Amino acid sequence: MRKIAILDDYADAALDLADWGSLSGFEPVVFNDNLVDHDALVARLAGFEVVCAMRERTPFPAAVLDRLPNLKLFITSGMRNKSVDFAAARKRGVVCCGTESPGTTTVEHTWALILATARHVPHDDRVMKQGGWQTRMGVDVRGKTLGCLGLGKLGGYVATIAPAFGMKVIAWSENLTAERCAEVGVERVSKQELFERSDILTIHMQLSDRSKGLVQASDLARMKSSAILVNTSRGPIVDEAALLDTLRARRIMAAAIDVFDTEPLPADHPIRGLDNVVLTPHIGYVTEDTYRLFYGQMVEAIKAWTAGSPIRTIEA
Repeated sequence: MRKIAILDDYADAALDLADWGSLSGFEPVVFNDNLVDHDALVARLAGFEVVCAMRERTPFPAAVLDRLPNLKLFITSGMRNKSVDFAAARKRGVVCCGTESPGTTTVEHTWALILATARHVPHDDRVMKQGGWQTRMGVDVRGKTLGCLGLGKLGGYVATIAPAFGMKVIAWSENLTAERCAEVGVERVSKQELFERSDILTIHMQLSDRSKGLVQASDLARMKSSAILVNTSRGPIVDEAALLDTLRARRIMAAAIDVFDTEPLPADHPIRGLDNVVLTPHIGYVTEDTYRLFYGQMVEAIKAWTAGSPIRTIEA
């Protein structure tokens, strides 16, 4: 049997969400952990022809790909994965494919975090289960200003929802145009104004050399003491040490964080002990509907590759 490695299936859901049994002659093998050590990863995957990866969980640099001579097909969820050296894979003759991605899943999670943090939902849930009653007061979002750091596809969707809550929206990114702001119906401001005026500041940028460390201590210091910071993009966009210091000193009201510098987040990470932060384990895109799409299209990609006509190939 030809072997398929399904990596980083934290929720152990992959086999239930696609028809892997329709792949004649293939054996899918699921791994629920996150293995990033190069030697251990190479040893694990030595006998696999096909790897199905969840985007930006397990890194595949050239140093790993060059040591997997049996690998013939690499499939990632989504059509880009900055953790994979696709050029190195293609140089070795590995066919690289991707899947489609829904455009609203992370947007919904962003708003779930905004409302949960503003109304202290995780805290109140814990208190109720411990036998308690009211201990904190939430804040209204109506009449507040939502700041979007980034106004691309996801940031734009988040921004268009805000008026339904009676919120004003402002936005900044380095290349943000007046035309884009007019299209979405938001006010373009400077980076300094974004941090100074936002009651809730939400981040929607791709991680790149330019965006890494974009939010520094000086930016966080400009925020209102009543403000909330939300990050559902990538952890390294925000200086982690500066954010920890800001939250510990309660210089902002709270943060809601779905993404981290190191993932999975270490069990002893200090952010886990703070009571003014809402944490979720990088689940912005983790829904049953999304995973059915990811894994279903991975099965389609394997069938197409087997037939000699790969689909959704990644060439860049």
